[in-house]
Amino acid sequence: MSSLAPGALVRWTYAFVDRPADGFERACAFWAAVTDTRVSSPRGEDGEFITLLPEGADACVKAQGVAGGDGGAHLDFCVENVPAFVEAASAVGAETVAAHDGWSVLRSPAGQLFCAVPWHGESARPPVVAGSRLDQVCVDVPPSAYDAEVAFWSGLLAGAGGGWTSRPGSLPQFHVVAPPAGLPIRILLQRLDEERAVSAHLDLACGGGIDAVRARHEGLGATLVAVHPRWTVLRDPAGGLYCLTGRDLEE
Repeated sequence: MSSLAPGALVRWTYAFVDRPADGFERACAFWAAVTDTRVSSPRGEDGEFITLLPEGADACVKAQGVAGGDGGAHLDFCVENVPAFVEAASAVGAETVAAHDGWSVLRSPAGQLFCAVPWHGESARPPVVAGSRLDQVCVDVPPSAYDAEVAFWSGLLAGAGGGWTSRPGSLPQFHVVAPPAGLPIRILLQRLDEERAVSAHLDLACGGGIDAVRARHEGLGATLVAVHPRWTVLRDPAGGLYCLTGRDLEE
């Protein structure tokens, strides 16, 4: 298990909506409506990055237009000392994909991308919006890599002095790596039934109001994919899958 230096402790988390460039504007408009935020000015060489800005709180959701593939989701971990966090992640099995000026892209042992970025003092978690809260990135892991992936995220974050916890989820195929109170985004690891490449998607907690939230999202352009006893799968207007869950809105 890693032991993070004080400057490498995670101070804030961002969920990233990754969508193909040809659907990026549609995705940004949809997720801004879902989270009651406004879209920032584009950043990046090709205008591929935006932040969803809430009123009276700190942002915790960003979006990226990707050149290839179907997109998905990933996490950004905000820390005071990016090199120290990268070193700790490498010690438990991460690979550095790209080192930029002040931030780095890494890959977990199963292949899930995530980023280490500077913390800019974010501390105010956005409120519940219309009965839901975007609060989770679910990493979908093939069976052969699942145990190692659970060990990686638990080893990097839980028990390292930063207040994260690692515990089994509500079903045998789930494992939760949860941040301390106040940080906005947690990690759910889901063991798939088939061998395929790792991927990730966004989840929104809805408490007992999944049906009402689903109706609102469909009115904003989402389409229904599947209904399960504890969660509902939707597709956003850019084609990205995400889930509404019955988790407590205040967790």
